[in-house]
Parts: sequence; structure tokens; C-alpha cells
Amino acid sequence: MLKKVLIVASVVSFIEWFNKENVQFLYTEMGCEVHIACNLDYMEDTDEKRTKQYLEKIKSQGIILHNIHFSRSPFRVDTVKAYKELKRMIDVNHFDLIHTHTPTASILVRLSARRARKKGTVVMYTCHGFHFHNAAPRKNWIMYYPVEKWMSKYTDYIVTINKEDFSRAKTFYARQVRYIPGVGVDVNKIKSVKVDKKAYKKRIGIPEDCMMILSVGELIERKNHQVIIKALGKLKRDDIYYVICGRGPLKDKLENLSNSLCVHTVFLGFRRDIPELCNTADISAFPSRIEGLGLAGIEAMAAGVPLVSSNVHGILDYVIDGKTGYSCDPDDIDGFAAAIDKLAGSDDLRMRMREDCLKAVEPFEMRNALNSMWSIYREILGDTQRGQ
Repeated sequence: MLKKVLIVASVVSFIEWFNKENVQFLYTEMGCEVHIACNLDYMEDTDEKRTKQYLEKIKSQGIILHNIHFSRSPFRVDTVKAYKELKRMIDVNHFDLIHTHTPTASILVRLSARRARKKGTVVMYTCHGFHFHNAAPRKNWIMYYPVEKWMSKYTDYIVTINKEDFSRAKTFYARQVRYIPGVGVDVNKIKSVKVDKKAYKKRIGIPEDCMMILSVGELIERKNHQVIIKALGKLKRDDIYYVICGRGPLKDKLENLSNSLCVHTVFLGFRRDIPELCNTADISAFPSRIEGLGLAGIEAMAAGVPLVSSNVHGILDYVIDGKTGYSCDPDDIDGFAAAIDKLAGSDDLRMRMREDCLKAVEPFEMRNALNSMWSIYREILGDTQRGQ
């Protein structure tokens, strides 16, 4: 009899970006009946055409899709509807494993699966970064810590993607807590990309003799792009361009800030050529206030590009201050300015850091991360194969 697995996330992009290899492994290698529950209609944070093609592909394979409109906030009216739909679906299907991601969806999953757990369903929650960490404000601890600890009572496995979260989760109630090195980055693919840096800079509107700083991430408060713009405003260097890839509600605000400080900022929106852009950049900036791990930082370092980053929990798993770049407090404008100025002023320094960057990202290579996750699947589901 086929084992039945449900994978849950708030939106479809989270499945496509971070779980498509897991979906394929469970279906093809483990021989499971795989269900996916998420908001299949929300595609504002992805390439809609590509995502629809991905959904059609997995549907044609036999993956079963459930369209549940999760809200990012647990306090919205549609959260009640999502809970009822989820509970009904879990009670009917008798899953062997439920693997849930993203905070609000995971709260609803664990509440919905209480009866199923008593009948043998294993509930696993992958935390992609607790909102409470060593550098987090007190309000985050007050709001999020009690909820996550309490919900761990209804969790069999907690999987964390950074070491600080792993240590903290071990104090919770879940019977198993595991660490995996993120969701994986194709390090070799990024390293092997060959670009004409001068030509690529010109293509995106940057003078070929100017420095390029690259950030990849949504234009939201958590990504903290404004601190880099303010740092560049202090430097007043006309030879540095700040390139941001991503979409989001803060674009107008960031554009206005750049214009007021006379900072050269290029907003590229959603891009498919991130490996090429990483290999074109001279410096990468990753100043997030919260980051479970941060694929964008690892991708830049996989191209040998030194990082100026915040010193929050997930990023600290691979950034080595003074060797792979420089890390600062998220609001330290002067610190970011000094780090950028130092890196921009020395070709030799950036070249020396290149090898340290490449070495630091080796543990996060795609195959290492996937094998860590797949070994947990085998442990829970047994080493069954399709057709047996």
C-alpha cells in the first residue's frame, strides 16, 4: 500500500522554490502518494507562466493539489475557512506524514492534525527561521516564542536550517529536532557560469568601470535594503551602483530614498539570471533583519563575491567576518558604509576573499542539503520504493 504524504506551505512559490526536489523524491524514489496544500492562486512573488507550467507538470505525474487560501496573518477571517478546509482534508486522507512549512500555515496544520496524530500520522515542521533569535527585538520574543514552543507539543519532528534555531528548538516539546544545511544551492552551477562582466554591467545600465553591489530579495522591511542605500549616501561615491533584484511594496519608498541621497540604485524586478548577476557583481549586500539561512547570500558567495551582511542568526552560519566579507548590526549605517568602502577600494582584498567564500558555502551545496532531508523521510516512511 502506498504511503501518503502531505506537503503544506502558505503559497505555491514556496513549494516550487524550496520543495520541488522533495516532492519529486517522495513521488519517484519513495513511491508515495503525494499531496500538496497551498494557495495555488497567489503568484505575485513568482514567474506566473513558469509556475503554472510546473503545476501542470506535477499534476500530470499524479501529484494531488489542494487549493487552500492561507493568510500570512493568523488573525484574518479567512484563516478560519482555511483551518476547516485543512482539517477536513487531513481527516479524510489518513496521511502517513504531513510536512509543513511557513509559520501561519504550520500553526493551522498542527491544530488540524491533532486527531490524525493519535491515529499514527507523523507531523514534521521545517522552520525556515524563527522570528525570535539572539539579535531579535524583545517584542518578537513576546509575540512568537510562546506560540512556537506551545505548538511544538503537536509536532513530532522539528527541522531547522540554522544552528541557532536548532539549539533553541531542542528545548521545545517535539520528540525529534534535526538540523539540515538549508534547502540547498547549486553551488557548482553558479561557480561555472561565465560572463563578460563589463558587457553584463552595460546591459543592465551600469558603466563598465563602476563597482556593482548586488542584493536579491523582496522589497519589504525584513530585507532592509534601505540600510545599504543610506550607507552609500554617506559614502557619496559616484563609482558605485546598487542593483536590487526583487519585487515588493517598498519600491517607491526605496526609489525616493535613493534619489534624495543621490545614490545610483537600479531596480531590476524579478529576474531569471541570478547566477549571471552574481558573477557580474563586485560585492553582494545581504542586510536582512531576519533570515532563516538566506539563499541569496550563499548564491553570491558561490560566485566568489564577498558579502556585506547583517549579523543575524541564519546568515552567521556561513559568513566569516573579515574573511568572506563583513557583517554588521542591521541598523549600523556607518558599519555598512565602512565595509563597502573597504571592499570597493581594493581589488586584491576581494580576490583574497574569493577562495574563502567558495569554501564557506560547500556544506550548503544542493546535494548535501537534499540528502539530509531525504534521510529524515526514509527514517519516517521506511525505505520503500515505487512498485514494491
